[in-house]
Amino acid sequence: MTAMTMQRVGEVDGVATPTVPAIGEALRFVQMAGVFYCPSFLSEPWGLELPAMGDCVWFHAVVSGEASLEVEGVVHKAVAGDLVLVPHGSGHRCWGREEAPTPLVFDLPHDEINEHYAILRHGGGGEEASIVCGGIRFEHPAARQLVAALPAVIHIEASQSTRADWMRSTLELMAEETRGLAPGSEAVVSRLCDIVVIQAIRTWIERDPGAQTGWLGALRDEQVGAAIARIHAEPGRDWSVASLADEVAMSRSAFAARFTDLVGESAMRYVTRWRMHVALDMLRRTDQSIAETAALVGYDSEASFSRAFKRVMGEAPRDARRSAARAGAAN
Repeated sequence: MTAMTMQRVGEVDGVATPTVPAIGEALRFVQMAGVFYCPSFLSEPWGLELPAMGDCVWFHAVVSGEASLEVEGVVHKAVAGDLVLVPHGSGHRCWGREEAPTPLVFDLPHDEINEHYAILRHGGGGEEASIVCGGIRFEHPAARQLVAALPAVIHIEASQSTRADWMRSTLELMAEETRGLAPGSEAVVSRLCDIVVIQAIRTWIERDPGAQTGWLGALRDEQVGAAIARIHAEPGRDWSVASLADEVAMSRSAFAARFTDLVGESAMRYVTRWRMHVALDMLRRTDQSIAETAALVGYDSEASFSRAFKRVMGEAPRDARRSAARAGAAN
């Protein structure tokens, strides 16, 4: 779904309001591309290390047993039913009941099912833990903005989750699929992983004070959130501070001050940055011309679009497209 086909906000008594709550606005752009999924059967003593991958969200769903994860010097202990996310792709170490050597996970032998799915069996032969690990990328610019707002670690504990029964049953299904390799098991497990990752992010947004400020906090504001939804839905519209303020029934000055206070940047700077991220997504995913891309995000001139793109993104549109093509070929 492109930015041009997204659901628009509605109106109540002439005032624009989001047709989805703030959490939905943050999550409905989430489009994930699996880097890899790895059901892991780990017997005590065991340990492993995952490298830093800046554009990747690491996750660990503990199906049975327990694990300790050290991220940025902080150790998080997880038990069966827990889910741990490392949203910014930080390198980290994992081990079982007791700390053990942690070889790089990619150096350990795997049963490779396909290029994105492998099964790991590792450890000293003692008590076993079953953990589904993996890494995913978020494709859409709004999803990447959401990830940037997340903390270094999200640890959803089964005992404290408002969705404990749902999470538990999902992990049980995941465990069943990983015990044997029935036709389509890798597809089922990968999709279940995507679901529990979104659930973990949603749970964090709902209950953590850190989600009440910044961009996520702004989405919760009735008027600024509605304005952001408008910008997302129609990046090519001829926006101005006055037109955005009119959309949400505020004065120009009050809207400008409130938007900057909540979001941390001016409304028009946000519009420009959003347009450039949408344009980057189009350049990566389509073969439409740069002029066509420019028009879709509100620019009459390819030259003015290219200048704005380079100012915001740090490289020219053609270079960004070439970089994306090279990265795709490498993968």
